[in-house]
Amino acid sequence: MFLKVRVKVGSKKEEIIKKDEETFLISVKEKAKRNEANLRVRQIISCLYGVSTKKIQIIKGHQSPSKLLRVDLGKTLL
Repeated sequence: MFLKVRVKVGSKKEEIIKKDEETFLISVKEKAKRNEANLRVRQIISCLYGVSTKKIQIIKGHQSPSKLLRVDLGKTLL
């Protein structure tokens, strides 16, 4: 599953706004230094979907507020 995420760093409070099924606006307290904001975004998404942070990869936008994430939800049975 792919998610589009827009990140606002250095906020006073954390906030998650779900725009649609695949798009989020996330505000985090961490700064964009030493990958801290990216790590926090991965933690937030892992809590939302109930997966490990190891199953979430930032595909595009490591140094940008707009990111594309891949979430591995595991195998689904049809």
